[in-house]
Amino acid sequence: MASYSSITISTLSLLLLLLLVGSSSAQLSTNYYSKTCSNVESTVKSVVQSAISKEKRMGASLLRLFFHDCFVNGCDGSILLDDTSSFTGEKNANPNKNSARGFDVVDNIKTAVEKVCPGVVSCADILAIASRDSVVTLGGPSWNVKLGRRDAKTASQSAANNGIPPPTSSLSNLISKFQGVGLSTKDMVALSGAHTIGQARCTNFRARIYNESNIDNSLAQTRQGNCPKTSGSGDNNLAPLDLQTPTSFDNNYFKNLISNKGLLHSDQQLFNGGSTASTVRSYSSNPSTFNSDFTAAMIKMGDISPLTGSSGEIRKNCRKTN
Repeated sequence: MASYSSITISTLSLLLLLLLVGSSSAQLSTNYYSKTCSNVESTVKSVVQSAISKEKRMGASLLRLFFHDCFVNGCDGSILLDDTSSFTGEKNANPNKNSARGFDVVDNIKTAVEKVCPGVVSCADILAIASRDSVVTLGGPSWNVKLGRRDAKTASQSAANNGIPPPTSSLSNLISKFQGVGLSTKDMVALSGAHTIGQARCTNFRARIYNESNIDNSLAQTRQGNCPKTSGSGDNNLAPLDLQTPTSFDNNYFKNLISNKGLLHSDQQLFNGGSTASTVRSYSSNPSTFNSDFTAAMIKMGDISPLTGSSGEIRKNCRKTN
């Protein structure tokens, strides 16, 4: 009887262990849709390329959506949810209000994907694929996107306000925010290289161009031309984050930092006598190193707290829960 009990306990222990291992390895995979929606990636790519051909800036906007999604309770598509009378989402959080964009392109991608594979592909996965395709379309490196995320049924404005590092961040704050979601300092510097594309609003760089000394004088004067000193005046006027090649994904962002030509305070913090200066130098002279570290960091960021298995849902419409 004792031996029977011990066998039963051993069997139960083994089953429990297998269940635990199974749940922890029920992670994402690059071939997740190989049988259920084999042409999902080509479908997403087609819509992304079309959107960027109409407006180059859209590539940066889609990449930023993925970043802002993953930093708030993981890569779960929560940023895509519209506010309702009974629900406040992330779109109007400070880091997103009047600046997060590309939601209509995500809608177009979702419509195209639903035509070929109805009810199969999550909005969270669409964001992950679209961010990769945006980088590639603008001349950057490619990588195999891990898939299998499901969509959140909720979102958090407060988590977006607190989790996404603002453009006024110090280096220590940037490092802390990225470490908080499992990303290293090297990941942080590499991912910041996404600012080689896209634009920023005057309200996000006004203080830097008028008050800071570690900025190239000609850049400050140029930017002052379309960003008045008075708050409230021209707040939404835009300027390229990378003065050299604002619609090409390359390593000029890092070259700019070495010349004190980072547009945002948080950008220049990466090269301001601190611990990340050597990494910036490396990326400025070795584009292949930057590309490989960027793709590795993007894959790692895509792994932040995904909903898998029976968690969440596959939204029919990315803007609202089913």
